[in-house]
Amino acid sequence: MRTLIQAFRTKELRNKILFVLGMIIIYRIGSFIPTPGVDVKVVQQCVGKMSTVSENFIGLVNLFSGGAMLQLSIFALGVMPYITASIVIQLLRVVIPRFEMLHKEGQSGEAKLTQYTRYLTIGLAVLQSTTILVTARSGALFNYQCSQVIPNDSVWNLVVMVLIMTGGTGFIMWMAELITDKGIGQGMSILIFMSICSGFLPQLWEIGWGTNGKDGNWTKFGIVVGVLLVIMIFVVYVELAQRRIPVQYTRRMIGRKMYGGSSTYLPLKINMSGVIPPIFASSILSIPTLIAQFGNSDQSWVKWINTNLASTTTVWYIVLYAIQIVFFTFFYTSITFDPDEVADNMKDYGGFIPGIRAGSATSRYLGYVMNRLDTVGAIYLLFVALIPTVLIMSMQLNNRLPFGGTTILIIAGVGLDTLRQAKAQTEQFQYTGFLFENTEHVEGK
Repeated sequence: MRTLIQAFRTKELRNKILFVLGMIIIYRIGSFIPTPGVDVKVVQQCVGKMSTVSENFIGLVNLFSGGAMLQLSIFALGVMPYITASIVIQLLRVVIPRFEMLHKEGQSGEAKLTQYTRYLTIGLAVLQSTTILVTARSGALFNYQCSQVIPNDSVWNLVVMVLIMTGGTGFIMWMAELITDKGIGQGMSILIFMSICSGFLPQLWEIGWGTNGKDGNWTKFGIVVGVLLVIMIFVVYVELAQRRIPVQYTRRMIGRKMYGGSSTYLPLKINMSGVIPPIFASSILSIPTLIAQFGNSDQSWVKWINTNLASTTTVWYIVLYAIQIVFFTFFYTSITFDPDEVADNMKDYGGFIPGIRAGSATSRYLGYVMNRLDTVGAIYLLFVALIPTVLIMSMQLNNRLPFGGTTILIIAGVGLDTLRQAKAQTEQFQYTGFLFENTEHVEGK
């Protein structure tokens, strides 16, 4: 709160905050504008019949779009295509040497990779919008509880709807980049944060109030709020935790000046993979359910999938979900953090870890430390991701829980990162030095 008050006192930061708020308002307005060709009344009836969507692929897309996907609005895809494209480009660095070279080139190479990400985002937006419209037309998007969502299902009408949804995704991507350049924080993360929060409080209130104030339970509401606060505090604590590896730099003579000789540390987070493992695990486990929707309900394999994988509270779902979270924690960290690259960079600048020889020995030591951190990080992600499932089973909330593991991680991570950047910019604008330590800051002086 103190950081926010100080930011509003500075004109530059105040303009940045107001700009971000303006972009968020435009984003939320677009989430309620229906795509031309959609029967709005039928869509609202379909959404009203459905219960809270769990954290499968459809649930994640609807979560990241702020509920716009099930409304079939112009921003129905939300930021999901951009997130998927960013992850794919990052993973392709291991497969395509050209991408790895661009990554090592610095700012110019990252700009090229960003351009590739934009192209892939548009391609994925076309694919995902087509899939959503086809499933909506067949009724599979709303679990076959209603039909005739798209009255005119001609090819030309579907093409126009795909183009509009794809254009909406491009507009969201442009707004996110504007927020990053002219605002505070990472634009795409802020839009995700606002999308999640837009449906978070109403669903939380529904547990206590119920439907029209009839079937609520304030005791369960209090328990859920208490558990949510405890989990948020725990997540913030772990996300801020670091394993600091001491690094010593030797002195070097460059020209007539002596450089180096300083001591620092290499900060390694416990959860290096972030929110990616739960997203990957939920998306992969939702694929069999999506395939089963197009099959015959009397077939044995369709019955098995609907019985064991359609719900997040079944034993098969929990076991497979946990295994995939552990796997993707180690897999994604191995891609984003390369011990050999870090060891080579330290060696080039004359740095070494005390007691460890530079080069391959440093690489092995960093790999050993990362394996231990990944083990703790995987246990941490399992704990956060499975707590909502335990609450649903123990309190019989019928999937009405307003938060999941992915939701908590995103809210905590984005909130911490935005506050950190806001604090850094506030200190930058209000730094006065030790000579004026006891004087108040006057803007422009």
